[in-house]
Amino acid sequence: MRTGSEPVTARSALRARFWLSVWGLVWTVCGTVAFALAGRPGWAAACGALWLIVTVDLAVVLRRIRQGPHYQPGHDIPPYPPPEDRP
Repeated sequence: MRTGSEPVTARSALRARFWLSVWGLVWTVCGTVAFALAGRPGWAAACGALWLIVTVDLAVVLRRIRQGPHYQPGHDIPPYPPPEDRP
């Protein structure tokens, strides 16, 4: 059930997710290169796959950050009424 304070108290974790994606990108690139140089193609491929996933996630996060804030109802919009039939 909504309390009505969600638009006021909601915080986006996009910036944290951005920095975690950057951290993951650095580690997956280093892992891919290190395993490739060490002659471990299986591990290098696994790190390369993770590299791809992290890059896609980073692109999604950047796109959402660039979109800016979305519509949130203001203080004049009342919260949804609670369900009528409670068990």
